[in-house]
Amino acid sequence: MDDLTFDLNQTPLRQVNQFLHDNLQQYAGQPVRIFHPNGAHNIAVGVNAPIEIDIFGHTGYYTAGMNQLANITIHGNAGPGVAENMMSGRVHVKGFASVSAGASAHGGLLIIDGDASLRCGISLKGADIVVGGNVGSFSAFMAQAGRMVICGNTGDALGDSLYEAVIYVRGTIKSLGADAQVEPMADQDYEAVNELLTKADFTFDPNEFQRIASAKQLYHWNADANQEY
Repeated sequence: MDDLTFDLNQTPLRQVNQFLHDNLQQYAGQPVRIFHPNGAHNIAVGVNAPIEIDIFGHTGYYTAGMNQLANITIHGNAGPGVAENMMSGRVHVKGFASVSAGASAHGGLLIIDGDASLRCGISLKGADIVVGGNVGSFSAFMAQAGRMVICGNTGDALGDSLYEAVIYVRGTIKSLGADAQVEPMADQDYEAVNELLTKADFTFDPNEFQRIASAKQLYHWNADANQEY
C-alpha cells in the first residue's frame, strides 16, 4: 500500500486519525483511501485540510465530525452523528445515515444518497444538507441556520422549534413541528434548490419542492399561551 492508503484490518484507527491530523497540505488533491472500516467509530474526525478522503465500507459513530475543508466520501452507510459539528468542506454518504446526521453543523455540505434517520439536521447552524431519500421524525429540530433539501418523505414534527433555517421537501410531510409552516416558493427558493440538487448530483425537478420555514411565533415568550403553541 502507498502512504495514503490504509487498511483498518492492519492499521489502528488511532494511527490513521493521527496521520489525518498532521499537516496534509502536501497531499492536497490526492485521495486518502481507508478500507475495511467495519463500523469503527470516529473515523476522520477533526480533519482540517483540503484533502480527499474515501472510506470504503460502513462506518460507526461521528464519522467526519468537526470536518473542516476536507472532501470525505463514505462508500457505505454511516452511523449516528455523521458530519456532526462540521464547519466546512463536503461529506458524502453513498448509503444511508443513522440518527442526528449533520447535527449542529455550522458550514459545508452534507449529502446523503439514501435515507436519514431521526433528527437529521438537529440544531443546524449554517450547513447545507441534501438527502436523496426520506428523513425520520424531528428532523431539523431547533435548526437555527442553513438549508435542508429532502427529496423523499419526512417523519413527524419536521422543523420543530425552527429558527432561520429553511427546509425544502419534495415528498410527503407526515407532520410539522411547533412553529413550522409551509410557505410559498419564491424565485430564490427554486434557485437554492436547483443549486443544492446540482451539487449533490440529483436530477429532481426544483418545481416539485415546497418550502418550510418558521412562523416565528416562538421568538417571543407569550405568557397567555398556556403552553399551547
